[in-house]
Amino acid sequence: MCVCPLALPGAEHSGALPGKLRSADRSMVEVLADHPGELVRTDSPNFLCSVLPTHWRCNKTLPIAFKVVALGDVPDGTLVTVMAGNDENYSAELRNASAVMKNQVARFNDLRFVGRSGR
Repeated sequence: MCVCPLALPGAEHSGALPGKLRSADRSMVEVLADHPGELVRTDSPNFLCSVLPTHWRCNKTLPIAFKVVALGDVPDGTLVTVMAGNDENYSAELRNASAVMKNQVARFNDLRFVGRSGR
């Protein structure tokens, strides 16, 4: 996937908005490069998350802590809740699906998919 800045009318000479977009894209690329194979993009351009195993038994702890990484400024102490689903099950039942943001990272130490989670 390639993300390119948009050419906006009147922005040809200022360069402000396209530069900001390039800078934001670069920070995501840099974060992904710093953690190869560990983080993936989410539906939100402001967050990355840990890669999940392709198959995992229900109600078992993940082999590593699941992480959500904020690319923008999110205050420490912000409660983060994750949701999961797929085409068959749009809302999976999760256990321990909330964590607190600290230094732009929310760590879910015991995230579990309960039953047929739809992961």
